[in-house]
Amino acid sequence: MRDELWLAAKTMTPAQVRLLDALSARLPAKAIVTERDVIAPWETDWRGRYHGHAPVLLAPASTAEVVSIVTAAADFGVPLVPQGGNTSMVGGATPPADGSAAILSLRRMDRIRRLDAGGGLVVAEAGVVLQTLHEAALAQGRRFPLTLGARGSATIGGLVSTNAGGTQVLRFGTMRALVLGVEAVLPDGGVHDGLAALKKDNRGYDLDQLLIGAEGTLGVVTAATLRLVPAAAGRAIAWLGVEGPEAALALLRRLEASTDTIESFEIMPQQAVGSVLAHLPALQPPLRTPCPWHLLVEAVSADHAAEPPADLLARLLEPALADGAITDAAIASSEAQAEALWRIRDSISAAERARGPASQHDIAVPVDAMPRFMIDTAAACEARFPGTQAFGYGHLGDGNVHFHVRAPAGFDPATWYGRDVPAVTRFVDDLVVAAGGSISAEHGIGQMKLAELERLGPLARLAAMRAIKQGLDPQGLFNPGKLVRLAPLPTLP
Repeated sequence: MRDELWLAAKTMTPAQVRLLDALSARLPAKAIVTERDVIAPWETDWRGRYHGHAPVLLAPASTAEVVSIVTAAADFGVPLVPQGGNTSMVGGATPPADGSAAILSLRRMDRIRRLDAGGGLVVAEAGVVLQTLHEAALAQGRRFPLTLGARGSATIGGLVSTNAGGTQVLRFGTMRALVLGVEAVLPDGGVHDGLAALKKDNRGYDLDQLLIGAEGTLGVVTAATLRLVPAAAGRAIAWLGVEGPEAALALLRRLEASTDTIESFEIMPQQAVGSVLAHLPALQPPLRTPCPWHLLVEAVSADHAAEPPADLLARLLEPALADGAITDAAIASSEAQAEALWRIRDSISAAERARGPASQHDIAVPVDAMPRFMIDTAAACEARFPGTQAFGYGHLGDGNVHFHVRAPAGFDPATWYGRDVPAVTRFVDDLVVAAGGSISAEHGIGQMKLAELERLGPLARLAAMRAIKQGLDPQGLFNPGKLVRLAPLPTLP
């Protein structure tokens, strides 16, 4: 092992060499990876926007091994970049380009330690893939009610660390609402064991909630206790046409007043749907008649004796179709049709990437403000940046807008990303803040939004975040350059 480490030392800092010397005596050989061809795929983010360099990848298989790594890294001053499935949309798991950090991969920590179907909880390690958790819960008649397009690669540790959302937030909330407890290794090597899932615990600050959404800057999440719900007895998917986002919101309020089974309420403009159908020609248009805006609505029931969700949606949508609240409707008649409808929604990002460069924004505004925001911001962007095409889509039920500004046709991608995207981003983010929203809804801050977070504040929040970071990670070794920097902030008035 030592010969391999020294062969790799040409690209390592002296501190990294000392770290691996120490760890080679504490960890099994498979936990220390220095082969370039193995590490290279994990040095670039999912979208290919951020590229880093890490001479070593550390892959512990237990919390005790994480403690050994964190303790040694603190001793030798080596930064660590925690990483799960590497599906971050904001460069949150990409190592720095200077090669100073080691990647700390949690993928080998992939055990489901406990699944209590009766108690409605599961204890899963950080490296458990979301799809694997879904399958394990369903085998016991339960369901973990969070899903997203990257469910085949996203891991529990990453979902906790970014407070992931997905398409079922309307009914069940984000990860913050689904996490009952967290186990994590803190920067000093101490282990926070909060897995007990106590319903009442008034021992001061809630470290579990502090670690959720911290993007690995305060601790390495090694396991989590998660809430489960009864498996679905039935579900129904409806694809609807409406005249605009305001009509869509009115329909959402109408449905919410009649049922509590609506889990997803997705809104998409025709241009987004058209991009998907052009990108994936095997998919069929969901509706017979053209419409400017589309909705995907999912209703789920856990009660076998209740009205079937398909019948429920048909009953509730019939009067809306009759009075013009919706212009067309189709309810999936099979699971295959339901999956095909979801595939259209889940493929928007990929279809947009295929069309060319764009400035993409994951933002949140108050739900009631979302319809006007999507329309007005798109118009403002197209007026401010001639030749662009702008549109929003996303989770209307929770105010999460995925807002895209496409570059003008034939525009040089390097110029677009280097010169224009920063200006577009500032313009959009200023409108988000003016609307009382957040520049990050569900993808986190990472490195992509760090400068904008510091620019827009608010200062009191940034000061508190910096103080917490300084207190828990004074050396700044946990995921440096993401979410919060230790550099001084402007003085509060």
